[in-house]
Amino acid sequence: MPEKQKQNDATTRNERREENKQQKKQGSENKTKTKKVKKQDKQEDKQQKKVRRRLLPIWLRLIIVILLCTLALLGGIMIGYGVIGDGNPLDALKLETWQHIIDIVTKE
Repeated sequence: MPEKQKQNDATTRNERREENKQQKKQGSENKTKTKKVKKQDKQEDKQQKKVRRRLLPIWLRLIIVILLCTLALLGGIMIGYGVIGDGNPLDALKLETWQHIIDIVTKE
């Protein structure tokens, strides 16, 4: 009887090994299927997404912002010198005026 049990154990081991091999094959097939499904999902998402086109490119936006900041600075200088300082607003844009202001601040 012990010989029969050994044979039965060996056959059950072999059967288990075969089952494991089949499960591994099925698992790898499932993985490839899921990869294919994922690729198809990505392609469908790309097709469904709306293409966003900017009205103004980013570089143009940056230039516009820099220009607006410069205009605001010049406007503030003219208002500050002309209205608050009781001077001619266009004098605020002259180099001599700024040289004079720098000389006063540094006291040379």
